Amino acid sequence: MTAPRGAFARRGPATSTPDLPTGAGQLLAALPLAVIELDADDRFLFANYAAEEMFGASQAVLAGRRLHEFVPADHPIFILLDRARRDEAPIAEHDLVLEGPRFARRGVSMQAAAIVDAPGHLAVTLQDSSAARALDQQLSARNAARSITGMAAVLAHEVKNPLSGIRGAAQLLEANATPADRELAVLIRDEVDRIRDLVERIEVFGDKPLDVTAINIHRVLEHVRRLAQSGFGARVHFVETYDPSLPPVLGNRDQLVQVLLNLVKNAAEAIAETQRPDGEITLMTGFQHGVRLAASPARGQRNLPIFIAVRDNGAGIPEDIRRHLFEPFVSTKAAGSGLGLALVAKIVADHGGLINVDSRPGRTEFRIHLPQFEDRAESLP
Repeated sequence: MTAPRGAFARRGPATSTPDLPTGAGQLLAALPLAVIELDADDRFLFANYAAEEMFGASQAVLAGRRLHEFVPADHPIFILLDRARRDEAPIAEHDLVLEGPRFARRGVSMQAAAIVDAPGHLAVTLQDSSAARALDQQLSARNAARSITGMAAVLAHEVKNPLSGIRGAAQLLEANATPADRELAVLIRDEVDRIRDLVERIEVFGDKPLDVTAINIHRVLEHVRRLAQSGFGARVHFVETYDPSLPPVLGNRDQLVQVLLNLVKNAAEAIAETQRPDGEITLMTGFQHGVRLAASPARGQRNLPIFIAVRDNGAGIPEDIRRHLFEPFVSTKAAGSGLGLALVAKIVADHGGLINVDSRPGRTEFRIHLPQFEDRAESLP
């Protein structure tokens, strides 16, 4: 019998466990829930596709290796596994944090049960709730983008136009005023200029048509890295982990540069606040398997979502503002306006993409998903 996709070749005492029927193996492989089988020594005997994603390793890498090679040996998960073996009863635990060299998952729910006809063997399921958190963050980001788009239109019409008249009147008063009154006129003019600058910054949120084309995201990242290293990121070490096989993304180059430059600048500033000498920013690209983004109803889900991640080892984002991070006027900086990440959310939403953030002390990662560019000629009969 041909082993189903996701099943490993049996080794040593594990040969006593029968292979799954092909239909069952295909069913487990297709589940979005991570399913693994461990032997008495916590060696991987089976892992479906979702488990490969969970542990950041392929079947060939996982096969026959022990769980503690991917998760620290003192992790509470091993206590739970031992209890499941000892009691021969299913156990469940929620809100676990799984971290290893290849992956980091938070809010993981685990269930483990002994396999009756294979002593010491366990069937384990792992469910990552990060997708739900990402959706919640994305809805918040989209709502923030919509609200600030409407506010930008109102401000441009109702505030910016009258400001020019106020400034002109202040200049006339300044020309004929006494020295004491001239100082007040200058103050009025300077404050008008400050308000105008703020309105112009918000005006970029206006709802304008987006000109998109095929973009090589790696060239955009290289451009952003060079800009950063020549200025605010000169003292930060950059690590690039790119998937060279990625197809072009569908986007606007200038706006993607603005998005990524904003994220890299925030990362560099977060590192600078810690004053750590080993400051590091990691730029990553790849596919997020299992997530698809439809370009249009007629074209279904042909586009594979491409992710771009910006990770830093700064202090992290305070938990009390993490859920509101993409809302306008929310900032962790004393002198920040809180518009940078709101603009990032708006541009990503305009691209039909997703953005989410995962942060804890020493590790913050912003991840953007963008649709793949598809040549219309390819879809013609």
